[in-house]
Amino acid sequence: MAEPSPSMISLEEAQALVRSHVSPLETEIVPLLDAAGRVAAADLMSDMDVSPFAHAAMDGFALHVADIAQASPESPVDLDVIAEVPAGGAFEGTIEPGQCVRIMTGAALPSDADAVVKYEIVDYLGSNGMPGSRVRFTAPAKPRANIREAGEEAKQGEVVVRAGEVIKSAGVGFLAGCGVTEVPTYRAPRVAIISIGSELVPPTERPGIGHIRNSNGYALAACAREAGAVPTMLPIVPDDLDELTRMVKDACSKFDFVVTSGGASNGDFDFIKPVVETLGELYMTTVNMRPGKAQTFGVVDGTPVFGLPGNPAAAYMGFELIIRPALLAMQGYTQLERPHIQARLTADKKKKDPRRLLMRATITRGESGDLEVTPAANQSSGLFGVIQRSNCVAVIPEGVTQVHAGDEIECILLDVDEGVVL
Repeated sequence: MAEPSPSMISLEEAQALVRSHVSPLETEIVPLLDAAGRVAAADLMSDMDVSPFAHAAMDGFALHVADIAQASPESPVDLDVIAEVPAGGAFEGTIEPGQCVRIMTGAALPSDADAVVKYEIVDYLGSNGMPGSRVRFTAPAKPRANIREAGEEAKQGEVVVRAGEVIKSAGVGFLAGCGVTEVPTYRAPRVAIISIGSELVPPTERPGIGHIRNSNGYALAACAREAGAVPTMLPIVPDDLDELTRMVKDACSKFDFVVTSGGASNGDFDFIKPVVETLGELYMTTVNMRPGKAQTFGVVDGTPVFGLPGNPAAAYMGFELIIRPALLAMQGYTQLERPHIQARLTADKKKKDPRRLLMRATITRGESGDLEVTPAANQSSGLFGVIQRSNCVAVIPEGVTQVHAGDEIECILLDVDEGVVL
């Protein structure tokens, strides 16, 4: 277990610290459709061969390869069409030399056929190719051409999705074909969202002088939901030590993760740090990043508690970069970081603060085809709208005071899922 760290730590240390206090939650069985996008908690096996029979990969004619082995435009071969096999049907007779069977995509291959020749390269001799007619072939066919073999995708008893694998939409279809209708997966974490501040009012109210609407709570609940968690917005807590203590303690008894916003700095009415320290163990108070220096993390009665700053951008950055990976880990995911890429800066940027600067920015592709990143003109930590219109975070590292137009800098993509290779 990580030791308490009251001094300022790096973003990477903060991420590792929080990760060290979470693990995948218990498993639950969900209907197959609800498993899309979630992590399989056990190996999943097929209950039969998929497909259980060899079938036609396209509309055409099932035949013996030997019958048209010598076919050519100069010396075509004509065969009698003796039957038609629609999808869902079967031909149980025998294909004699000089015969073929009209067959539809997905239909079971006649047992003695060894190829399917597609319609487009077959000539109909004064007919439509239906049973009782004759058709002409002007080229040979390869054995097993246009046939999907029995068990081509999966064998009975074969593991088709392994534990730890994220089930994609195609995987849902694959599992359905393998007879898997329920999936064991890790339970989604229940996350309590607590907004702190005597100045806060619900969005349904028009704030008076000295008050603001509770936008953070809604943004953080949306972030939690986007991360696959189940958020619950608890009532706004005023700047009152005793009331916040009661709220946090109660939340820790009912939820898997508690997130607060506001009251994370060192003012007279900033109480989340003493609350966590009194109720449990306090592990972190500041992170070397801007916005978002004041980040409180601890554990109360076995439940992680994270105190985010009150400024919207600072709270958002803390959630996105530190809390989100932890919530993903609780659901069994192993890819926990948004993609990081390099892009050319479009304008000079200076910074006086030695902390790592996280600029809300937009990546586009320039006329040359290179990726270019343009930081938003207004980098105030009090703005949500700038984040809404951004698609990345442009990073100026610790210790760097200036970057120039044309420099390649690191960018963290906010609109691309973890694990995506670019």
